[in-house]
This record gives sequence, C-alpha cells and structure tokens, in this order.
Amino acid sequence: MSRPSEEHQLNFDNANALREVSGEVGAHWKLIGRELGVQVHQRGTRVTVAGNDKSTDLAADLITQLYELAMKGTNITNSLVEHATRLTRTDPEVRLDEVFSDVIFVARNRTPIFPRSLTQKHYVQSIRQNDIVFGLGPAGTGKTYLAVTMAVAALSRNEVSKIILCRPAVEAGEKLGFLPGDLVEKVNPYLRPLYDALAELVGQDKTVRLMEKGTIEVAPLAFMRGRTLSKSFVILDEAQNTTAMQMKMLLTRLGVGSKAVITGDLSQIDLPPREKSGLEQASRILKGVRGIDQVTFSATDVVRHRLVSDIIRAYDRARPQRREDR
Repeated sequence: MSRPSEEHQLNFDNANALREVSGEVGAHWKLIGRELGVQVHQRGTRVTVAGNDKSTDLAADLITQLYELAMKGTNITNSLVEHATRLTRTDPEVRLDEVFSDVIFVARNRTPIFPRSLTQKHYVQSIRQNDIVFGLGPAGTGKTYLAVTMAVAALSRNEVSKIILCRPAVEAGEKLGFLPGDLVEKVNPYLRPLYDALAELVGQDKTVRLMEKGTIEVAPLAFMRGRTLSKSFVILDEAQNTTAMQMKMLLTRLGVGSKAVITGDLSQIDLPPREKSGLEQASRILKGVRGIDQVTFSATDVVRHRLVSDIIRAYDRARPQRREDR
C-alpha cells in the first residue's frame, strides 16, 4: 500500500470546540475522510490530514472552517458536516460561515434553520429581495421547506398577516370528487409536505391553532379565482402541475404587501401530454421582470440522503424522452 503523498498538521487551542468538530468517537473525521478521500487522525488538539495534495488542502481548510464555526457557537452536527463537505467539494473557495451563519428561523426545538448550500443561500436572499420567486429543481433540495420557513419567519415578524398554502391536486385537474370529506379534507393529503414543515417549525398544536384562526389557510388552487391576497405569504408547491391558466390566475391574485414563492420540478410534469405546464411557461416569459426572480437547484443541492443526489444524476444521464416527443 503506497503512502499518502501529502500531510497536513493542524493545531487548535480549544479542546471543546475541536470535540464538536470531531463528533462522537471521531465520527466526523470518518465522514470527511470517506467523502474527500483522505485520512484524518487526532491526538489531543492536533489533527493530521493525509492524502493527495488537492484532497488534503480541501480537508484541512474544511476542518479549520468547521472549528471556526464551533468557536462561534454553531452546533456541528453530522448533517452540517456532510453538507459542509459537499459544499467544499463543489466550491473549494466557499466560506462556510457566510452560508451556515444566516439563521432564517429558530424552530420550536431551538434548532436554527439556515441554508445548506450556495443555491439555498441564493434562494433565501432572493425571497428576501423579491416579491415573486420561482424555485425550480429536483426533489430534496429544500425548495418547499425553505419557503415555509421564510413564510413563518415573515409571519413572526408581522411582515405578513397570513400564510396561504396551495398545491395542485390529482394531476393538476383538481378532480377531487371521489375523495371523502369536505374540500379541505380532500386537499389535505396533497399538502402534507407543507404541514410537516409547519409542524417541525412551530409545532403541531400551534399549526392547528393558526389554521383555526385563518392565519394559515389551505387554498385549493382551483378556488383562488376572484380573490385579492394582501399582506400574505403565498406558497404554491408542485407548480409544474398547474396549467398556464391556473398559474396566471394565481400570480394575478397578489395584493399589496404580499410575496409568492412558487416551487416545482419541470422533470416531473404529470399533466396530459398536450397540456402546457404553467410553471414552464411562467418561468420562461417572466424572466427579467423586475421584482420576480428564478432560482434553479441541481442534484448537488440535495439535502436528503446522499444517495438521492446520485439517483437524480443517474436519471439525468439516462436522458428521459422529452414530454413533447411522447
């Protein structure tokens, strides 16, 4: 077995901060070593990184930045280390404190919510600066979760008085008659990802109370016509399954003091072959309009299990047949 060609010796002053970075029984060293192809060893407050030139430089810089985050009080979790490693591998010049220090909201269990990729950082900034934002890209990139977090944060600061949740149901046709219950009960299953995010952020009981007061409203897309949505934070999820008419109708509902975040994956359109996607059309014709922005995520932004990004890349390489050729 050949010896590593490069070795870095890192010395740190604060043993407690370094313990945060190393993880339980050195779990974070193993993660970094596996992902960057290096060997990480610790003795006291000295950390040795061994491997090839490029990998050791990346790993040494990553560990140093994680230590700096720990010194500022950031909780260095396994998830954070995994995302930080992915960020470093994607962009060796990235400054982790600029990404992970941007706390959007502190959840009910005191967990700070912050961007976990450069695209997520751009997305959050775009929502702050624009009244309409399209978040496009594959599942698992945090488009919906961050939109809900931004909505809750805006509500907590009294920037909006209502959160409105929309999502096309049953292949965008809103054909809900065969489902049991009233209108809200019929649509509820399709809004489960939004409810789950709310429950995680503010708790199940508070979510229910806010819904009972009308502060959080379930608004089936097909029944939005004729309304004016003032001082509201509107989230339209799975927007690739809206028709062109539905999309235009929603966008023209916005009133004074409102924001809309529209999320979807254009590779997952379930509309009939001859039906144009409202998201596809809107993201094209509204590009460049002042106050409207578009943020596109990719497989590198996936924040679920690391295999999800590999699965997305594999499907992308397979180059599925385009909808218009079906």
